[in-house]
Amino acid sequence: MGTHYSGAIDERLALNVYIKLSRATETISGMVNGHLQNHRLTISQFGVLEALHHLGPLQTSELGKKILKSSGNMTLVIDNLEKRDLVRRERGQKDRRCIEIHLTEAGAQLVKDIMPAHVAGITDAMAALNSTEQEQLEALCKKLGRQQL
Repeated sequence: MGTHYSGAIDERLALNVYIKLSRATETISGMVNGHLQNHRLTISQFGVLEALHHLGPLQTSELGKKILKSSGNMTLVIDNLEKRDLVRRERGQKDRRCIEIHLTEAGAQLVKDIMPAHVAGITDAMAALNSTEQEQLEALCKKLGRQQL
């Protein structure tokens, strides 16, 4: 269903695109991330684990930027991961004021265990689009994501 807003044509078009993009995001997210509950992980927690797995130790602020979460939210996410011994905080070697977040062995193993099913879920969810359509959507999303507010 599109918008019921009765504004100008360009406003209605923008609202319809926004509604469809939001619904598609929610649908894909549900399809892809449902399995995280089996591992007692939130999407944010998995995002942290995945970022650390691929990028190595990061500061909390860097992690927040990577997974699009506020510093306050990141503190809670990291606290909960630390309680499960999936990450650990360490003082920076170059700057002792900085705290780096590291994966523990248990965290690294959990990411390795989860990734194949996660990637398969994403691949399955995106299969509704052929490769050309996926490339077009990638370019359009990148364009939207790079605009300045």
